[in-house]
Amino acid sequence: MTGMSVRPYWELRFDAYGDVDTRQLDRLLEQAAQAELTDLVVFSHGWNNTRTMATRLYDRFFAPFPGLLGEAGPARPGYVGVVWPSMRFADESLGGLPREQAPGAPPGLDAETHRALEVVFPGRQQIVARLAELLAERPERLAALDEFAVLLRGLVRVRAMSGGAGDAADTDAEPDEDGVPAMFGEDVTEVCERFAAALTEARGKTDAEDRAVFDSGLGGLWDGAHELLRQGTYYVMKRRAGTVGREGLGPVLGALAALRPAPRLHLVGHSFGGRLVSFALTGLEEGVTVASVTLLQGAFSHYAFAERLPHAADRGGVLHDAPRRVGGPVVSCHSRHDTALGLLYPVASRVSWDDASLLPGDIRWGAIGYDGVQAVADCRRLELAEALDGPFPAGGYVSVDVSEVVRHGVPPAGAHSDICHEELARVVLRAGRIGEG
Repeated sequence: MTGMSVRPYWELRFDAYGDVDTRQLDRLLEQAAQAELTDLVVFSHGWNNTRTMATRLYDRFFAPFPGLLGEAGPARPGYVGVVWPSMRFADESLGGLPREQAPGAPPGLDAETHRALEVVFPGRQQIVARLAELLAERPERLAALDEFAVLLRGLVRVRAMSGGAGDAADTDAEPDEDGVPAMFGEDVTEVCERFAAALTEARGKTDAEDRAVFDSGLGGLWDGAHELLRQGTYYVMKRRAGTVGREGLGPVLGALAALRPAPRLHLVGHSFGGRLVSFALTGLEEGVTVASVTLLQGAFSHYAFAERLPHAADRGGVLHDAPRRVGGPVVSCHSRHDTALGLLYPVASRVSWDDASLLPGDIRWGAIGYDGVQAVADCRRLELAEALDGPFPAGGYVSVDVSEVVRHGVPPAGAHSDICHEELARVVLRAGRIGEG
């Protein structure tokens, strides 16, 4: 592809069921074999990206690689950008969460987000239209909020019943009898209050300002309802990321591993892309491995790799067996400045369960991109300076605190998408020992 910061670069597009564009795949296999690559870095974007945004992300993230590796070095790397259908709320920041509304802007959904919802929920245009209407009108009636919840639950249930390879039970959401997270069936007022409070905290409003919002009527609850709709698409994209990883990228990695000579494969994923590349490990044929995995602000449970869950010792995390397919380290880069994962992610996870079941001091709701890998024996925990300058672990789990550089972003998403830094490029290279001979 012309105009990219690195070459050779290939793009691989997948549909919602994990089917890859075969012409792109054939081109990749043919050209990668001819190039006799030593390493192939495969990067997946997260939720809330268009194809153009994804390509721009890859261009920026990969830009430091040539300079870091040097033209005369031993590595002959190639680069792959994964593009998968992930819905974007156009009225959100790049971190995937609502932007502060401009003064005087009308409430509700913008036209682009409305169209995107119709794509995610095909055949349900009337329901989507009614949801948008309610968000725009923000009626001062609890019955209208109840109607909103019923309509949204219907949308999410339809998508849940379609199944998918990425539907394995996660540790951060408990489905009901229809396979739908419980948040879509709980008391809508309580759920919306929780989301509205989380948004308030993420935006840094004072307690007095928060009270003023709720004293003015149901305005705060409709802010929470907007977030509940976003969580509905979040839920669909979460399942889709698992499906594309296991059914799509996993088999593609197997085909790449069969090349002669075979490049060493390095997986990189941002946000839900971290979930996608992690589930790709579960789609590998027996005997196929990758050289390294680097997760950048991963938007899935910090217990996903646990052999035993602290709150359910009879079972492990959904991905507890996946890292045996990794010859090198599984690295989680995390930042305390990521308020998307530090605030709204736990709220969304918590309201999917019964609070009566919470343990004292329970942190089961955390995201791996906020505080790293949890409940895994011998996980190395490094500061960024140690990861860049000290000996890097040759295998196992590694959590790297990158708060020093992943720190900029507007509320409520915070630094969730602040990942295009040379330091993070160096972490990927060190994790994969790319260019070390």
